[in-house]
Amino acid sequence: MEGKVFAVTGGGSGIGLEVGKQLQAQGARLSIIDVNEKSLEDAAAQLGGVGDNLMTTVVDVRDDRQVTVWMQATIEKFGRLDGAANMAGVIGKHHGVRELKDQDDDQWNLIFGVNVTGVMHCMRAELRHMTQGSIVNASSILGVRGVARHAAYSASKHAVVGLTRSVAREVAPNIRVNAIAPGAIETPLLDQAMDILGQPKQYETQAAITRNGKPEEVAKVIVFLLSDAASFVTGAIYSCDGVWNC
Repeated sequence: MEGKVFAVTGGGSGIGLEVGKQLQAQGARLSIIDVNEKSLEDAAAQLGGVGDNLMTTVVDVRDDRQVTVWMQATIEKFGRLDGAANMAGVIGKHHGVRELKDQDDDQWNLIFGVNVTGVMHCMRAELRHMTQGSIVNASSILGVRGVARHAAYSASKHAVVGLTRSVAREVAPNIRVNAIAPGAIETPLLDQAMDILGQPKQYETQAAITRNGKPEEVAKVIVFLLSDAASFVTGAIYSCDGVWNC
């Protein structure tokens, strides 16, 4: 990873931040975005501060103009783009508590705007500046199975799977595109989900590994997929769920 340039969305916290840490530890240069300015500032501090090897930008991925400007600035600063981890995502305020018949249109549009259209905006901008390399998108265990009262989120993450597999065929062999499908991972989004459900932070799953996963565990899979070690892996959806979906 030494000297390579990677874009990371949702890099202010959780899995995105951990991806940034692991890439940086291997000598990569980073362009990180998040919609939350405070989270982005905290992330920059953990990564040693903005400088020659780190660029941070507040971006709402639903806005294609903001994404385009960010990517252009990334190329202007670093001169290249070798890969991207598109981790930005939302769950909505009714996650796990409303059935489809009670679905709020605004929440549906928010979830699809970030989780699907936002991923598309970022992939499109990234691919316009890449001639080779790797992209990893964030799907979910709910992107490979259905769960009651999670229709909007699950449908959005299924869409990421379709987007990933379709684009992988378009850009092969020089660019690889994969996705990860995490289960219950200790992130701010899981905390938010547990608050909505009124449950303890330990999410009850049917996984064989009966604990929440850690962001660094998922990040290791993402960094592998971004690396040359995964040179024959594309169009794949990597489960990181403790054997929940098997």
